[in-house]
Amino acid sequence: MPDSYQYLTLMAACVAITLPLEFVLRARVYRRPVRLVLAMLPMLVVFLVWDVVGILRDHWTYSERFTTGIMLGVVPLEELVFFLVIPICGLLTYEGVGHVLSRWRRSDDA
Repeated sequence: MPDSYQYLTLMAACVAITLPLEFVLRARVYRRPVRLVLAMLPMLVVFLVWDVVGILRDHWTYSERFTTGIMLGVVPLEELVFFLVIPICGLLTYEGVGHVLSRWRRSDDA
């Protein structure tokens, strides 16, 4: 695998690892797309603006070796993918654990 796809491969692995939570633990993150967008949008706007400002002020850069070179303005594609994938994985985990805990509480009440 070329080094330039390592970042995207890692993001794909994060999705693949957490995707079963949607079905096995009934996380219901992907089944509620409006809620997902509403949860993600504020974070996405804030962190993309923060990222753009950081890049333009030379506070940080991205390795050309580990990114594809596809740019969305000054932001590499991989950074946008990160801002989408990691919060979704977090939501899947949060909702999956919440579902397990609610089932556990119901079994204790019975």
